[in-house]
Amino acid sequence: MGPEVPGVGDVPGVADVPGVRGGRGGEAGVNLLNLRSHNAALVLDLLRTAGPAGISRLELAERTGLTPQAVSKITARLRAEGLAVEAGRRASTGGKPRTVLRLVPEAGHAVGLHLDRDELTVVLCDLTGAVVAERRASLGLGAGADAVVEGAAGEVEALIAGVSVLGVGVALPGPLDHVRGVLHRVTGFPEWDGFPLRDVLVGRLGVPVAVDKDTNAAALGIALGGGSGAGSGGGSFAYLHLGTGLGAGLVIGGGVHRGARTGAGEFGHQVIQLGGPVCGCGDRGCIEVLCLEAVGRGDVDEAARVMGVGAANLVGLLDIDLVLLGGRTVAGHPEAFVRGVRAVLGERARREGVGAGVPVRVASGGARGVAEGAAQLLLAPLFGRGEG
Repeated sequence: MGPEVPGVGDVPGVADVPGVRGGRGGEAGVNLLNLRSHNAALVLDLLRTAGPAGISRLELAERTGLTPQAVSKITARLRAEGLAVEAGRRASTGGKPRTVLRLVPEAGHAVGLHLDRDELTVVLCDLTGAVVAERRASLGLGAGADAVVEGAAGEVEALIAGVSVLGVGVALPGPLDHVRGVLHRVTGFPEWDGFPLRDVLVGRLGVPVAVDKDTNAAALGIALGGGSGAGSGGGSFAYLHLGTGLGAGLVIGGGVHRGARTGAGEFGHQVIQLGGPVCGCGDRGCIEVLCLEAVGRGDVDEAARVMGVGAANLVGLLDIDLVLLGGRTVAGHPEAFVRGVRAVLGERARREGVGAGVPVRVASGGARGVAEGAAQLLLAPLFGRGEG
């Protein structure tokens, strides 16, 4: 049986399994220790960020503001549960050398599942967010709920065979209700409206499940650094994802901004051409349909210009620090998209007399960035990094 870890079942938006405080894998499952402790999460996060070099108990006390006695109790508990181990000794300014502790990354795992319109990616991440296993498969989001759920569940089960997991984070196109894990009218697939994806997957897999929009998951992974080492480079940024659709993940003040109904980030459905072509959402002249049509006829520069117009709208509305680009279409032409979006933002900055435009670059994480972010829906709360 795997080690115990703090409170996944208490994470808002994560459906737990009655009578199960963890996930199934090699054995009947993990009996998660529900520490419900902000202090324990602080210590775990510092152990995580310290990396293999580790951190001493005295440093933990200094950086958390906790008493040495409290830190000793917390670290003793984490060691007993296999989450932390000694990592040697470090010279001190006086007295005996300090023992340093480090996180045990393999002490727990989370699954990240990205359901795109035509394929799925599923990753298994350790406690640091690093990917230790990955699977891909074709997927037809319009094939019907039963087929999609069964196919996705089968890929997850194949990946976690013999491994106990904290749960599964699922990311897919919106709109949806992140808190309840219920889908709304997914653009292009209205038949999903009202489908309780989170609860259905909990029943099928027997592990805690969290559901969020693909762009929010990717933005969360970027904000936390994840296993890919990505970082936002600023307190507020927009992640623009162009693949089979176009959306945005917004990080404001260091946290993912979802809005009251998980409705924030429907970037692709800004209307910028009245009476333009019909979009999958039913409106006309949306950025998404204009971008995808330009890509379809091979005019990547025009697609990048359209995306830049939308990015400029976001910069004007939110005064964000950075624009990051991702998704498979961007990955196919990264330089062209960065150049095109940057040009529009630069022109806006010149008109406003504010100097250089907001920086634009390709997001780290590559093709599996959304899946890695989905795993953070389960991992982030363990380290006190919001509710995922």
